[in-house]
Amino acid sequence: MLDRILHHLGALIGCDSQNPPRAFGPEAAMFTHCRAVLEPAGFTVEMTDYGDGHVNLFARRGEPTVLFNCHLDTVPVGEGWAKPPLELTVADGRAYGRGACDIKGAAAALLAIAETTDQPMAILFSSDEEGAEGCCVKNFVKSDHLGGFTQAVVCEPTRGEAILGHRGFLSVKGHFSGVMGHSSELRALDDNANHRLACWTAAALEYCRHEAAAGRPTCFNLGLISGGTKSNVIAGDASLHYSARLAPGQSNEVLFEALKGLAGADQHAEWLIPFAGSPLPAAGRDQQASRAFCQRHGLTIGRPVDFWTEASLFSEAGLAALVLGPGDIAQAHAVDEWVALDQLEYALDLYRRIVTDA
Repeated sequence: MLDRILHHLGALIGCDSQNPPRAFGPEAAMFTHCRAVLEPAGFTVEMTDYGDGHVNLFARRGEPTVLFNCHLDTVPVGEGWAKPPLELTVADGRAYGRGACDIKGAAAALLAIAETTDQPMAILFSSDEEGAEGCCVKNFVKSDHLGGFTQAVVCEPTRGEAILGHRGFLSVKGHFSGVMGHSSELRALDDNANHRLACWTAAALEYCRHEAAAGRPTCFNLGLISGGTKSNVIAGDASLHYSARLAPGQSNEVLFEALKGLAGADQHAEWLIPFAGSPLPAAGRDQQASRAFCQRHGLTIGRPVDFWTEASLFSEAGLAALVLGPGDIAQAHAVDEWVALDQLEYALDLYRRIVTDA
């Protein structure tokens, strides 16, 4: 079966699906290849194009209760490759190419199972995960298609362990306004936009430290700051971009609401949330159904991970979700990205077990 996995993986890697620029549509070679495999195998295939490279391919055969999800977009290739990034290279027990690990290898294993079984099965191939937008999955979970499924399996690299929990991801941009003037004016202490931003930052850090001490581990990172014009001018504008990664059970909304008005920011700041992804499980959900699913299918449960996945979007929608895929996250997004061949075969065995034992 490894030869069939590599056949599909070669076709998927050969399609340039870098995101950005996400310069592809529903007729891209990766979707054409998937349809050519799935439709003759008895799947009903539905394509949904949301524009700008946001494309879903939803394939269903029979009445399955498990939904597999793979994104087919990749991060940009970057520089420094020794292997051709958009061509499959097999050497030393590894399959190389952009997306081999994250996560076209998993998609290739699912295609191999689809063409060699006749069991009920459902796959959602999406195309915008790497853009931190989640448009494809967010729209899918709002559709009628979600009905009938009891478990989502998101195929990110976990070395074949079932991951039931991971941190969320919240991205927030803020703009602080001030009143410009000469720096000799005493009012600069209060009216300077940079000072207002600094006061908010100190308060936000203190809040997050308190949350961590109270047993609610809150990763907070102020990544970008800009503001002002000269040292002798009271800054009229200042901007920041922060991110937070919350533990399972915590809420992005609760944190944002708690932070946004600190240190008088409710009077001077405007906020924009480019992206928010809940932890897994999402707030108000538990792992009970996913744990039972793992026990039923003999899956090894791994420790929670720090990276975010779209499994949380399924969890937000009320569907039990876990993460399970071949390869290690350390190989994802890397130069000369690779996945071990034995990991591909292991994933094939796990996915086949889920499909045939359902």
